[in-house]
Amino acid sequence: MVQEDEKYKSEDDEHKRKVEAKNALENYAYNMRNTVKDEKIGAKLNPADKKSIEDAVEQTINWLDSNQLAEADEFEDKMKELENMCNPIIAKMYQGSGGDPVGGKSGDAPPAAGSGAGPKIEEVD
Repeated sequence: MVQEDEKYKSEDDEHKRKVEAKNALENYAYNMRNTVKDEKIGAKLNPADKKSIEDAVEQTINWLDSNQLAEADEFEDKMKELENMCNPIIAKMYQGSGGDPVGGKSGDAPPAAGSGAGPKIEEVD
């Protein structure tokens, strides 16, 4: 029985990777579609950018429907394509939404991720 488990372990791992990649792509595509359709967010987007995201999401969903048996690498590649298309538009929308939520001067560059915008922790001897 242990030998059988070892025999099928690599197949199980590959199947798990495939299912996780497919689920991640589906979740991202549907979340992006819902985000763009949200009235508050959709109103902040440039109409051309909104259309680009909607088209890319629709193409991805159609691809998923017709490629249910694709390999994990294919799902991961599609995910990267969709992210590369959507992320810059969404980031631009948040940067252009006006105001600095951290409370800095307007016109300052937004703080970089991990720049210490949160609490600072100092070691004490």
